[in-house]
Amino acid sequence: MTDLSCDVAIIGAGTAGLAAERTARRHGAKTLLIDPRFAGTTCATAGCMPSKLLIAAGDAAYAVRRAGIFGIEVPAPVVDGAAVMARVRRERDAFVAGAKKIIAALPEGIRIRSHARFVDSSTLQLDDGRRLTARAIVIATGSVSAVPEVFAAVRDRVLTNESIFELETLPRSIGVVGGGPLGLELAQALARLGVETHVLEQGHTLAAVPDPAISASLHAILACEFPITLGAEVTAAPDGDGVRLSWKGERSGEQRFDRVLVAAGRPPNLDGLDLASSGLALDEDGTPHFDRETLQCGRSSIFIAGDADHDRAVLHEAAVEGVIAGRNAASYPEVTPSRRGVPLAIVFTDPPVAVVGSVPKKGEPHVVGAASYEDQGRAKVFARNVGLAHLYANRESGRLLGATMTGPGVEHTAHLIAWAIQNGLTATEMLDCPIYHPTYEEGLKPALRAICAEVHAPERDDGFTAGA
Repeated sequence: MTDLSCDVAIIGAGTAGLAAERTARRHGAKTLLIDPRFAGTTCATAGCMPSKLLIAAGDAAYAVRRAGIFGIEVPAPVVDGAAVMARVRRERDAFVAGAKKIIAALPEGIRIRSHARFVDSSTLQLDDGRRLTARAIVIATGSVSAVPEVFAAVRDRVLTNESIFELETLPRSIGVVGGGPLGLELAQALARLGVETHVLEQGHTLAAVPDPAISASLHAILACEFPITLGAEVTAAPDGDGVRLSWKGERSGEQRFDRVLVAAGRPPNLDGLDLASSGLALDEDGTPHFDRETLQCGRSSIFIAGDADHDRAVLHEAAVEGVIAGRNAASYPEVTPSRRGVPLAIVFTDPPVAVVGSVPKKGEPHVVGAASYEDQGRAKVFARNVGLAHLYANRESGRLLGATMTGPGVEHTAHLIAWAIQNGLTATEMLDCPIYHPTYEEGLKPALRAICAEVHAPERDDGFTAGA
């Protein structure tokens, strides 16, 4: 077979890879996009969208159960597990079809269905026997579900975010190993759909929340719906057609579950690339060292983008990184740094969780403004008055640095904070911006006013009324 050559080769056809290929081609490069399946993006197939479909079903059942709070008496909901999962797959497949349509629209000759591994820094070996030489290469292979060896004996009963949506119906019980964003989202959805659910988290915080007070608030809220055990060292063994999980840590115990959902993280999908042959310097986890502003690996002609770099593993960042990597790969050896947006991560539990900007480390000069949602007007109206927000600001100027929040509507409020940080606003300047009444956004005012009180004594009066 004839060997191949191009200006920019992209390994992986997910969100980052598609953005990198499109950008490199737009900048005049001859591109080749390599993927073994071209199955669609992680977001569409096993991430953002199918998980939100399951969450939507759980929220619908939960809303029916809570209707009595508002004086509306209705029968308890009857959950048809098969119908729930059928809708999840049907709508997911529509999202996947949209992603595949984008792939199918690529110009003729760009797609190469194959695995690839490095021969050297500019050469890839394809599994059909051909070699591909490129002036620059972009690694955009995404991430994969991790299933620790402790589950080897029950692997046929283990679910991941890549397999759970293939269930024909809902299990009666499930043990969720991992209290990160994905584990908590799916655990709450399943619990609201009537599945007996228990979350076991090895660490001592939930959803990777860096602020202990916010993590504790989230823990207290979610524990009202399903048990959560922190500091849990888990072992697994078959039990009939189910799984018996045993755990030690802050609290010891054991329980039989129909199935186990392992949500213990998604490491970069780098196995099989033979990165040792690329000449790149790798970190202790085998991920290439790279520059966040250029996505260049060292000073090489290799770039990395999306979940493969294990940095900001969210879709909007993958798309941005794909653009940066694609542009720099096309112009290599000329490489231009790009200004990155403010970090923004959201967990779609109820209430949601948001981490925005930077959380100051201990000893760094900063002030913290706190706001509880327990007495917040809009939250009380909708009987969602739980949660806590912490805003962080520079001690001297009052300029906002970051926020960690769990509370109603924070998936929207977090965007206001991110935009304010990116535009260098202070707490005072944020209070000068219009905030409509009654909205969840008003819940930020106590935190902003607390920052102003420390930075600009005496306390600033912006007309805020407690409980509004």
